[in-house]
Amino acid sequence: MGVGEITLRVDLIQYTPDPERVVAAAARLCYSSNPVPELLERLDDEAVASLVHKLRQMGHLSTYEHVSFQFSIDGVSRALSHQLVRHRIASYSQRSQRYVKENGFEFVIPPSIKQNPEALERFETVMAHLQENYLELLSSIPAEDARYVLPNACTTSLMATFNARSLLNFFEHRTCSRAQWEIRSLAEQMLKLVRVVAPNLFSEAGPTCVTQGVCHQGTYSCGRLNNSRRKEVNT
Repeated sequence: MGVGEITLRVDLIQYTPDPERVVAAAARLCYSSNPVPELLERLDDEAVASLVHKLRQMGHLSTYEHVSFQFSIDGVSRALSHQLVRHRIASYSQRSQRYVKENGFEFVIPPSIKQNPEALERFETVMAHLQENYLELLSSIPAEDARYVLPNACTTSLMATFNARSLLNFFEHRTCSRAQWEIRSLAEQMLKLVRVVAPNLFSEAGPTCVTQGVCHQGTYSCGRLNNSRRKEVNT
């Protein structure tokens, strides 16, 4: 770990209570004259699991939008946050570089740089120079202008809230092997967390080769789907 480097941390800090039962009750409501409280009481665990899986298989995911999951994300780069906010059906709050000064800023080091001693030395030297220049600028200009010299590697903290349907879409794109390594790591950790509290909602979550049996990457495909099909044929 280089001087000033920090590692990713993601926590599931809040979520809709009993999310799978909420999703199942919402689905039942569409075909029942009973109010939601009664539907919730009548749904046992087996019925909830069965209905959630049925909805997933049929692609009827509007009821998934009734439950949300809120994450605290720390130790990620600004390069990652620029990708994350492209998932627009979500809510974000991010630490501001206008108001929070980056004195002694921490940074993310890509694995390819860590594995190359010469590149690592150069990278850390650049980070040190940027910090020095940033501090010098702060003495004469506002932080909101001095931040323009800060790198994409500079870490940030976010709070992100997704509904379950939006999360499934996020996982399809960002757990794919073609996703950039840092956001893929984030997505994989987020998926582990939600599977603990809503295993039926997210049991089939993942890249499209898992969820749809199709790869949209064309010539850039990792080949996992074709390899799995070959195994099926051979067995």
